[in-house]
Amino acid sequence: MKIMPLNAKGIPASRLALGCMPFGGEWDRSPLTEERAKLSEAAVDAALSIGINMFDHADIYTRGKSEEAFGRILKSRPGLRDEIVLQSKCGIWLEDEHAPSMFDFSRDHILESVDGSLKRLQTDYLDILLLHRPDPLMEPEEIAEAFGRLKASGKVRYFGVSNMSAAHIHFLESELTDRLVVNQLELGLGRLDFVEETVRVNQSKGTSVNFSDGLMEFSRAENIQLQAWGPLAQGRFTGRDVSGESEAVRKTAELVERLAGERETTREAIVLGWLMKHPAMIQPVIGTMNPQRIEACADAENQSRLMSREDWYRLYMTARGD
Repeated sequence: MKIMPLNAKGIPASRLALGCMPFGGEWDRSPLTEERAKLSEAAVDAALSIGINMFDHADIYTRGKSEEAFGRILKSRPGLRDEIVLQSKCGIWLEDEHAPSMFDFSRDHILESVDGSLKRLQTDYLDILLLHRPDPLMEPEEIAEAFGRLKASGKVRYFGVSNMSAAHIHFLESELTDRLVVNQLELGLGRLDFVEETVRVNQSKGTSVNFSDGLMEFSRAENIQLQAWGPLAQGRFTGRDVSGESEAVRKTAELVERLAGERETTREAIVLGWLMKHPAMIQPVIGTMNPQRIEACADAENQSRLMSREDWYRLYMTARGD
């Protein structure tokens, strides 16, 4: 069984993680508001109440305000840092007066980004740092130097990637001292390519699948923790109005609702349970800061254990439109 990353106190990451992108509010350059900071605190409390102890960030989320909001929470609760697993990402440069939007895995950018995240989060270290999206100009030697400095200084404990293929990981690890432990990808009933890539081998429909060949199998063999961003599909299967969506989406939402009723659980638990049933031990990163919706995810791991092969395939086949 896959072992989840441990924090500095030896506490393993929870099976669910909370994505903190919305904590900062708008993506403009306005300052973080007190109202948004309080909403963020309520979201953290809801996550902790259902056993979530892993929190996912990125330096660019709402231009740093999301990390700032979380940092205020850590400052007001000195003991909380030791109880959680804290993850952030770097490598995306948002357009400004100095440069266009771009990816940047240069040594200096990685080091500066981590220092900025630590300052905003008001902590001395990250448990995990992810490289956010592939940089065509990346040099593994330069990345290895940055990672080595961050590890030696105690600023980062583990390293990983996001939105990368098996080839990207092989390329990076050719120079890295530490193995990459995480790859975060868009996975779920609303984004089925990770399953289609397995099922559609030697089928003409497989030519339209947009997923890295063999990545699921590679990740399992190499013990890389797969994290899923967007696992709740922006609510398409859990209560959002889908009258204008495709027949597959509407039928999937109906099936999710029926299964939740039969099992006396929430629709969120069914959707996440489907994803967590996969033997790759996928870790969903839920992206809501609504306390009620966070709490609705509490039964997900239990539902993953209870879900039959028949119901897993029923949800899959309905969502794919067959």
